[in-house]
Amino acid sequence: MKSKLLGVNIDHVATIRNARGGIHPSPLRAAQIATESGADSITIHLREDRRHITDKDLKDIKRKIKIPINLEIAPTSEMLRIACFYKPDSVCIVPEKRTEITTEGGLNVKKNKFFIKKMIKKLNLKKIKVSLFIEPRIEDVKISKEIGAKYIEIHTGKYCNCLNLKKKYATEYKKIKKAARYADNLGLKVNAGHGLTYRSAYTISRIKFINEFNIGHFIISESIFFGLRKIIMKFKKIINK
Repeated sequence: MKSKLLGVNIDHVATIRNARGGIHPSPLRAAQIATESGADSITIHLREDRRHITDKDLKDIKRKIKIPINLEIAPTSEMLRIACFYKPDSVCIVPEKRTEITTEGGLNVKKNKFFIKKMIKKLNLKKIKVSLFIEPRIEDVKISKEIGAKYIEIHTGKYCNCLNLKKKYATEYKKIKKAARYADNLGLKVNAGHGLTYRSAYTISRIKFINEFNIGHFIISESIFFGLRKIIMKFKKIINK
């Protein structure tokens, strides 16, 4: 079986920095440590309100980090312009609400398909890979393919919440597996992310159609106690058992 890839999301290093202001802790340093520890890519979400990663963070990380940079952005003209200017290796288009604490679900690809299609076309012209952050629904996978996406990232939050709260999770797991299989059959590359922990990352890594995992909050949280390098290396082992 081909090795699963690990994208490390360092947004919450910036969240801690911004809680007090100043320059510590440094998202760039976190990205450098993640690179040295075996991360396959660095994910950063430049939100419209800049609540964690800033434009300067994006500039510094893009300039100094040698592994692929995955930039998460909302489907807006401003974010499209920024992505085209900085040219990250890949862009993941995600939904965004000012009032949410974190991303609450996948894109409404049906409602926004015309603008998202335009974004995909423009980003592809800049040689930027584009994925769509979607719910594990067949219809959303189908629309993603229709509007030109070559990659999707399945939102794993509902499954992870059920697992963490010891609720029944079989239905949510089956949805992820079914959507991943369908996407693979359509020729789409499948990534997964949101809410993943050691346990949920392990179980979802058993789904052979998923190529890459993007994990952030849990990695940064655990690194407070055990160190960033150790946690990244542990996740690399877990998803490739």
